[in-house]
Amino acid sequence: MTFAERMLKIDRRIIFLVIGLCTLLPLLYPVGLPIKISPEVRGVYDHIESLPERSVVFLSFDFDPASKPELHPQAIALLRHAFKKNLRVVAMTLWVTGTGLADQIITQVAREMEKENGKDYVFLGWSPGNTAVIINLGQDLYKAFPSDYGGKPTKGLPVLDGVHSLKDITYLVGLGAGNPGVEAWYVFGKDKYRFEMGGGCTGVMAPGLYPLLRSGQINGLIGGLRGAAEYESLIDRKGTAVAGMDAQSATHAAIVLLVIMCNVFYFASRAQQGRG
Repeated sequence: MTFAERMLKIDRRIIFLVIGLCTLLPLLYPVGLPIKISPEVRGVYDHIESLPERSVVFLSFDFDPASKPELHPQAIALLRHAFKKNLRVVAMTLWVTGTGLADQIITQVAREMEKENGKDYVFLGWSPGNTAVIINLGQDLYKAFPSDYGGKPTKGLPVLDGVHSLKDITYLVGLGAGNPGVEAWYVFGKDKYRFEMGGGCTGVMAPGLYPLLRSGQINGLIGGLRGAAEYESLIDRKGTAVAGMDAQSATHAAIVLLVIMCNVFYFASRAQQGRG
């Protein structure tokens, strides 16, 4: 048996091991491959970057643990950017299954950035009603959420000073993994109460939201893990998204190389058989 024939019959477990290593090693030791910044991600970044201190940024974490790999790093990067700019952050979720995850994200970043609950940020939690919650927020925030996620009354919180409804916020970013999500915030929120808005979503949802982006109805869109990695690069805080893109790039390169090698060995084997 020739070398080419032996390579064509290699144990598939070796291939699985190669792909596994190409995925695992960049996650453990990210190299930070260059990432091209897309205009849609820069739209969200530039708008937050342009806001004056103590402006109110409203973040809606409309996803659950099933979408954590893509939307968790987006949320982390957005919060780091907002806190670095010393903006006031009001956060909530329209997904009851994502309440605990959203609370964990904002608590983690606030502790990291030394921000105070009630003064620099507030997590409102979840309220039943689906899209009706958005309408209620547009009319009276304090009736929609009389207390925050921890049970503290929202009236009188320094972070909400001057904020009575969605009409008083400076910018809203909806991070959505389905319905309700970005589209719901536009239809029931921005279109009615006229605030500026950006969005974030899973990679598979991004094409469906581009009509909102192209028409100017939202001014930016962070799509999937790639979008999260772009945002991490913009704020110069490379994290799990950049590591994930390194892993994807290494795995794709390994697959392409294996396909090329298999074809080379196949044609070499055919040529040797023909000479025989």
